[in-house]
Amino acid sequence: MSDRLPELRASDADRERVAEVLRDAMAEGRLDMTEFEERLDAAYKARTYGELEPLTRDLPVHGAKVSMVKRPAGDDPAAVDWAARMVDHEPTSAGGFAFWSGFSRKGGWTIGRQFTAFAMWGGGEIDLREAYFAERDVEIRCYTIMGGLQVTVPPEMNVVVKGFGIMGGFDDRATGVGTPGSPRVVVKGFALMGGVGVDRKLRKAEKLRLKEEKLRLKEERRREKLERGQGD
Repeated sequence: MSDRLPELRASDADRERVAEVLRDAMAEGRLDMTEFEERLDAAYKARTYGELEPLTRDLPVHGAKVSMVKRPAGDDPAAVDWAARMVDHEPTSAGGFAFWSGFSRKGGWTIGRQFTAFAMWGGGEIDLREAYFAERDVEIRCYTIMGGLQVTVPPEMNVVVKGFGIMGGFDDRATGVGTPGSPRVVVKGFALMGGVGVDRKLRKAEKLRLKEEKLRLKEERRREKLERGQGD
């Protein structure tokens, strides 16, 4: 990536390749969980090669072509089985409403073709990382007035953000192509003196896998150190 002009626009594939490098570095113990999540978030929000470059500059793979380290999706033990996440039953919820209060939709809930969220002087959370989908195309409508709404999706999801803010903010940096077979989620609406955030974050299964891999590598290094000491 270093042979490209830093001001050139990065593609979704470029962002995903950097994410893979960061996952490997986390598993090897080069990054702790906090730093890993910060860099991963920055990778998915990056617009240019210049923004992606610093995220792997201090990692051993930086001198190699980033595209060489991408793992095939079928080899990832924590890869999302999108076929299993598509279900043929009624959605758990079609919307959320918060007025001087809050609502939350997360875990193994089922979302349908359309979900409408409204928050006024309150907040709402819509988490799709463990969700099931009654339809492959999903539209999430977010409306907030002096409130806040947060949509969280896994890194592998196909996302389009089309909302706008009026004296507020509607974050569109999560827009990007997902892995083959992933649902297409469109987030739209407006924020009036409030905010709507759309973020890509790791699923619990992926976090657990990285933690276990880190512990396994740490134990292997400890055993190797003991063996070398006994050999001496």
